[in-house]
Amino acid sequence: MMTTRSLSPARLSRRQWLAAAGFSLAGAAAARAAAAGRAKTRTVYIDDIAFLLAELGKQAGCFFEQKRIDWPAVAKQFRAEARRVATDVDHVKLAIRLVARLRDGHATLMDLKVKLPDESRGRRFTGPRVHLLTIARKVYVRAAFGSAVEQGIQTGMEVLKIDGLPALVWLQKKTESMRDERGYSTDHAALYAACHWGLADWEGTRIAFELAKAGRKKNVTVIRRGGPNFAPLGPVFPPKDLKSLGRQSYGKTESGFGYIHLRDVPGDLPGQLDTMLASIGAAPGLVLDCRANGGGGCDHEAVFGRFLPAGTRWRQYRAQGADPYAGPMVVIVDAGVRSAGETVSGMFKEDGRAYMIGDAATSGSSSQKTKIAVPSGLFSVYFSVSSNKQRFNGGKGIEGIGVPPSETVPYDPAELLSGIDTQIRRAEELLKKGLSKTMVAYRPPA
Repeated sequence: MMTTRSLSPARLSRRQWLAAAGFSLAGAAAARAAAAGRAKTRTVYIDDIAFLLAELGKQAGCFFEQKRIDWPAVAKQFRAEARRVATDVDHVKLAIRLVARLRDGHATLMDLKVKLPDESRGRRFTGPRVHLLTIARKVYVRAAFGSAVEQGIQTGMEVLKIDGLPALVWLQKKTESMRDERGYSTDHAALYAACHWGLADWEGTRIAFELAKAGRKKNVTVIRRGGPNFAPLGPVFPPKDLKSLGRQSYGKTESGFGYIHLRDVPGDLPGQLDTMLASIGAAPGLVLDCRANGGGGCDHEAVFGRFLPAGTRWRQYRAQGADPYAGPMVVIVDAGVRSAGETVSGMFKEDGRAYMIGDAATSGSSSQKTKIAVPSGLFSVYFSVSSNKQRFNGGKGIEGIGVPPSETVPYDPAELLSGIDTQIRRAEELLKKGLSKTMVAYRPPA
């Protein structure tokens, strides 16, 4: 019988011993090198975060008081978290959360050199075909369409619970979780986002609603299987028979007032307005509905000029376009009006051309931006450094505040149930009554 003997150093030849020792030393050296590499990598991550904490604090710090940001507390938290990061992916995720602490609706990571894991597993990100809103600390259905309507969900229903939680509590928790990874310039913009995008999840997932109408409760579980139906739409019940031009829609209200819904601010908006205003003609008043306007960019003075009598000037603006509109105007806004949408809608109020109404101020995401690259080169950060339209809000600008409406008009749940858009109804009411000099400085030509 053969036995296996232990290969102790005493039993090894010199060549065998040296080979074994060399192998052991090489392994130890490799382990030390790997550890040193990990330590060096962690240093890179720590340096990136330290750089961002310093630069973001220096360049975006002008907003911290207005947005109630405790940057020293943020710095303490993220320096500690940076020391625990071990991979590029975790580093990027940490940076995303840090940038979200700026409470900046435009802030984001760019020029990413790290491929993040695909969490979709081939599924679409989709909503339940329901949008929500809050009225006096209660939650209501703002819009329902497709399969949600088929299951009995109706605009104007009160939402009592979502996934077993009181609806307002669910929205507050969703707002907090979204703010951990996304920047929202104001609290009302974050809540607005939770009422739309916050309801979305991966295709095939479920969301349960407990609803009430006329004292009767109803439980509905919706399976998310639609398209990108979590984006806000703007008007709840727009006027009938509107025409479309790009993302805009236009026509007349039931009372005969001109109506334009600006869904975005494209570069050719002045030209679009020429077409829309020519079609509307000499209406006795105009509703400029900017709800859910996602922004863009164009010549703002050219837009304003489309709403002045031909051949005239108003303050710093001059009339422009083939068919400018000179009559009274009411502008409608909400927390979904962002970026250039805020400056376009806001200038009519600020410069006395129109009366502004809405259930909330605009989102407060209107600013000048910059971009900086982190020392590692793994990504850049794009963020706000100063506010657009410094003359707004007594010189504070728009970023972190928004453009507050001249008159806050909450939605009426009973009107929603009846198919009435409270904002448009109020706009028509104001135009019928007439806008006084105390409401609007501009006077239409006799």
